[in-house]
Amino acid sequence: MFEYISFSLQSKMADTPSSPAGDGGESGGGSVREQDRYLPIANISRIMKKALPPNGKIGKDAKDTVQECVSEFISFITSEASDKCQKEKRKTVNGEDLLWAMATLGFEDYLEPLKVYLARYREGDNKGSGKSGDGSNRDAAGGVHGEDMPVWF
Repeated sequence: MFEYISFSLQSKMADTPSSPAGDGGESGGGSVREQDRYLPIANISRIMKKALPPNGKIGKDAKDTVQECVSEFISFITSEASDKCQKEKRKTVNGEDLLWAMATLGFEDYLEPLKVYLARYREGDNKGSGKSGDGSNRDAAGGVHGEDMPVWF
């Protein structure tokens, strides 16, 4: 996950607010649409269900709360990493930048497992996914296809 978070500094949501009407922000008052700020609720729900017994249920308010918290956490870490990249005159946030941001922001307890995950992910990426002819699991924008992403849990 970390290696392929491409983040163009020129397209940060804070710098270029979008409008629901697609009119450059005139009718939306410069606010960002909720679906553009948050991870998809279906993805959140799927991850949450993996932690429950088969007959467990999750309330809508719980899903909404976790969706908001996870999205905010990702924005918080990515923003710190983005600031570092901007100071270094780079336009792409990489895995090491995110790990640095997590350490800087006090999330040291998560660094070792994430370093292991990143190393394993890179090792798997170097071998190729075998799903496409060129061994690549990236899309045209350099992102990773959802079904090719390793499972965190």
